[in-house]
Amino acid sequence: MKTIRVSREEMEDRISRYAELEALPLQKKNDIPLAAQDLIYSRQLLSVIGHDDGTETPINASAPIKGAAGITMTHAVCPPGQGPSLHTHQKTYETFTVLQGKFEFTWNDDGSERVVLGAFDTISVPPRVNRAFRSIGNEEGILQVVISGGVHDLDDIEFSPDVAKHLDAIEPGTTAKFETIGLRFTAHDDG
Repeated sequence: MKTIRVSREEMEDRISRYAELEALPLQKKNDIPLAAQDLIYSRQLLSVIGHDDGTETPINASAPIKGAAGITMTHAVCPPGQGPSLHTHQKTYETFTVLQGKFEFTWNDDGSERVVLGAFDTISVPPRVNRAFRSIGNEEGILQVVISGGVHDLDDIEFSPDVAKHLDAIEPGTTAKFETIGLRFTAHDDG
């Protein structure tokens, strides 16, 4: 099969430098308290690879690399004790590799199953399984997060109804603010 040549300049569009990554724009919303954001996102979500099909998603907004056969990749940076609450991706797989630190992953609607992973360990969570993670080491934790199997956007993500209660306990109306950007709070087992 014939190969192709790529110049250094062309390959620059396929390179992401960690020091140049920026937090997703949606994390810069100042009208949502940090305590509430910490229930929804990693402290910093740094987009590495976005879709190349022109899809406008928060992941694409600042991704230095566009297009990698339908996957997206972010780095999730969490200080000790922090990580998002139970949530599910309805259509996509979410695969995590620990790059730094130690993380506890929990899953199922009640978070009853759990595992602790260290550097370079990987877990891949299929669609429609509630999952959460948090950094449990003494240092900042960093995960590589790869989303595959569909368009990764906020309308693919649902949090459990209990998360909405916690958000509104922090500040009334916070759940509604997250709903305006596409998040839902309806993830549960229908029995």
